[in-house]
Amino acid sequence: MSSGIRTSTYAEKRSTNGATTADKGTSRPRMTGQDSFREKTDARRHAPSPQSGTSGTSHKRSASGNFRPASRAVEERRTERVQVTTKETLVTRTRSPERRSAPSEKPRAADGAKQRAAADPRPREPRPEAPPQAPWEPEATLLPHTSAPLASRISVPPLASTAPAALQPKPLHELSLAAQEAVILEDLLFVFMGFEGQYIRFAKGYNPREERDRLSGPEWRILPGLDPSLYDLTQSMLRMATHYSALQAFVDVQSREEFGSVNHALCASIRNFLQEYLVMIAQLETQFLSNDSFTLHVLNIHVLPTSQMMLQLYAVARELLKKNALLDDETDESSDSGDDYDHILEQLRENNNLMPGNMTGKKISKGGVVIGLVTKRLELMSGDPAARALLTTLLRDASRPYMVMLNEWLHHGGINDPHSEFLIKEQKSIRRERLEEDYTDEYWERRYTIRDHDIPPQLETLKEKVLLAGKYLNVVRECGGVDVSKEVKDVPVSFDDNRFLDNVNNAYAHANESLMQLLLTSHALPARLRSLKHYFFLDPSDYFSYFLELGSSELRKPVKSVNTGKLQSLLDLVLRQPGTIVSLDPFKEDVKVEMNEITLLKSLQRVVNITGIDQGETLQPVTANNPVESDKNAIGFTSLQLDYAVPFPVSLVVSRKTVWRYQALFRYLLSLHYLESQLSTTWQTHTRGVIWVHRSSASSRLEIWKRRVWTLRARMLVFVQQLLYFCTAEVIEPNWQALMAKLKQQEDEKDGPASDVKGPSRTVDELMKDHVDFLDTCLKECMLTNSKLLRIHSKLMQTCTIFATYTNWLSRELEKADPDLSGTVKPSTMTDEQWRHYQAIKGAQKGQHGDSTSSSRDDKDESARIAELFDVIRKWENNFSRHLQILLDALNHYAATETVVLLSLCARLSTANQGTEYAGLRQEEDASAA
Repeated sequence: MSSGIRTSTYAEKRSTNGATTADKGTSRPRMTGQDSFREKTDARRHAPSPQSGTSGTSHKRSASGNFRPASRAVEERRTERVQVTTKETLVTRTRSPERRSAPSEKPRAADGAKQRAAADPRPREPRPEAPPQAPWEPEATLLPHTSAPLASRISVPPLASTAPAALQPKPLHELSLAAQEAVILEDLLFVFMGFEGQYIRFAKGYNPREERDRLSGPEWRILPGLDPSLYDLTQSMLRMATHYSALQAFVDVQSREEFGSVNHALCASIRNFLQEYLVMIAQLETQFLSNDSFTLHVLNIHVLPTSQMMLQLYAVARELLKKNALLDDETDESSDSGDDYDHILEQLRENNNLMPGNMTGKKISKGGVVIGLVTKRLELMSGDPAARALLTTLLRDASRPYMVMLNEWLHHGGINDPHSEFLIKEQKSIRRERLEEDYTDEYWERRYTIRDHDIPPQLETLKEKVLLAGKYLNVVRECGGVDVSKEVKDVPVSFDDNRFLDNVNNAYAHANESLMQLLLTSHALPARLRSLKHYFFLDPSDYFSYFLELGSSELRKPVKSVNTGKLQSLLDLVLRQPGTIVSLDPFKEDVKVEMNEITLLKSLQRVVNITGIDQGETLQPVTANNPVESDKNAIGFTSLQLDYAVPFPVSLVVSRKTVWRYQALFRYLLSLHYLESQLSTTWQTHTRGVIWVHRSSASSRLEIWKRRVWTLRARMLVFVQQLLYFCTAEVIEPNWQALMAKLKQQEDEKDGPASDVKGPSRTVDELMKDHVDFLDTCLKECMLTNSKLLRIHSKLMQTCTIFATYTNWLSRELEKADPDLSGTVKPSTMTDEQWRHYQAIKGAQKGQHGDSTSSSRDDKDESARIAELFDVIRKWENNFSRHLQILLDALNHYAATETVVLLSLCARLSTANQGTEYAGLRQEEDASAA
């Protein structure tokens, strides 16, 4: 081992007399660059003293700087001549550069003579023992490249314990105290740089070829025989050598590409400290070579501050390695295996490769985790000025690449994060082109998300602002409103900068103002919302009534037979009719007609019956992969639905999720309008039809039955009209005005002086939330989000629809039951004109249905038919009244517990149930309860 040879040379320089100081240049190859040392050596080697030829290479270990008697010096030379022979043999093998110098030839010749002289009195030493030592020739090799560009590629030298016995040093117990101190000082200088010395070596359990052992740092052992006072002092300094070796391995490992730029910056900062450490070792070596008063105690005093620095760096490195599972930690042995499984899944989601040496799949600590670890350590050691200054420097250097990413996100809305260590995660697979079919606001809510476990402590309270600032700017940038090429200047580059908080707040305010300005002015968001109100809330509804009238023939068909293209043409025709408000709408081209085979009731029940969604999952819209059973009896009127195309970035506010809410409200209002038109048609039949207008002279019971039918129809019409008025005038309109007031306030703030407002009072996210809240409030107050109210309401609507549909059947049954109308003689209560009109209608019906009446009917048949009519109308009355009363009771309950606005609807609908047996029972129950 070359280090061992150089150690012996240093020891003799510390132990010999004044003559030995002249041999410093030739005995240590590292010092051969000094020509003055060579000149002194040459001069002293040609001195007339007979011992001068061997004094430069003898191992004399005496007290440093003290002269000894000549006789004792001769005795020491005699005892070490064999050792010198061994040393010169090793120099020949290692081919030291000193051998090539001319002045060294004479000592080599003299040494050869000494070897022959020493061999004569020792004939028992076998000469053939030299050849077996020749094969031990350790060589350094280059290791393969890794992703760490500055990592050491030199192979690990062989252990000192594997060297041949002939190269092993003299035992310590045979050396004097001064010589022991000299050799230990020399060994420490090598040990401080991570190399084994002659007497200080790696512990037996340490393997320098194992990465875990190198990261933990080597344990050192001192060969036996060292004086106890020197042993304790040396042992205390060996901890610094352990820390240096561990830090060197840490820098090599953590500089790999997969650990991220923050780890790379941290390693660069630690590498700078290690460079200063090596400079200090070089200075200590100079003192050791030139200063005879340099002792072990002086060395200890010199390295104490550096030892504390290395201890702090080692503590940070060890904690980070434990988080990365690169070191064994007893506290983590009982960790749940499920956590490893979750880490593997998360890495696969983020398209990260699992580390080859980390088969447990634990997540690599990088980015904000590293910054948080250093910050926590800084808080812990804040009472130590030296440690605080050191850790502050580490934090400042490690956070620089993170601050570059943060400033890019805050000021440009872009993410340059190749190692997935920034607190904002981008899902590049989610693109804005999918907004047209995104029913979950996926683009806005999931394209940019926060990594909750990778947030630096400095950004914990600002994470929402950081997320929104970048999201806003990203939208503006995609619309061409941000100059990405413009370099951001005068921004903080570390977390301890005083401008850090102001930088985040100002960027957030600027991004919000830019996007708000883009939405309110460039893309006319208020006009878009008013356009949506015209079409989906039927405000005004005159154009749509005209559209329903024109398309009634098509809308009465089954839903699969409806020609959507024809309906679209009719709608375009109606929207362009002059004299209507919608004709002036600049966005009327974005309205489309479509058919939804799923009934409104099933669509709403699918939403309100959802009990919960796991985190990360979303409610998917109805598609071909998960169809909902369609209504076989659905017609165009019940399946008609409008769609609205919204360009980016208005589609962030009016997303597919909000358009679905608009469509649900539209279909509900359309069903009320359609039912109202059906009941109005029934009213026309009851007031204009000859069968209903005629007063029967044969039976007064029929007149009573007619009045009951008319009363039921009027009650149903009141129910539908009051419900429609409540939904439009008392729910949608007030909430709409509140939303517009908030928008108007935002517009006024934009138009006002910027100096009056320190920061934005409202954000784009608040605007989006206000819009969604407006729609959710409308759905809730229109009873479309409560499953119980939805079921009761659907039964009432179904009862009214069946009643209106069966009006013609009731007319035929009334005709059969009235003898005046079933006979051939004109009744006295009819005029001639009415009779002729009736006969014409009757003849047309006979041609279609055949003569189903019989002229020979007895009184029993007529009374039975009348009884059947009374039974039918009684069932309808009971069904409608009972369900209406159930609805009123439910409205009273939910008005008291959830929505107060339902009280007005309850008061309005109660008039439709007055005078019935259910209303009377309710009044009696209230009276008895009182």
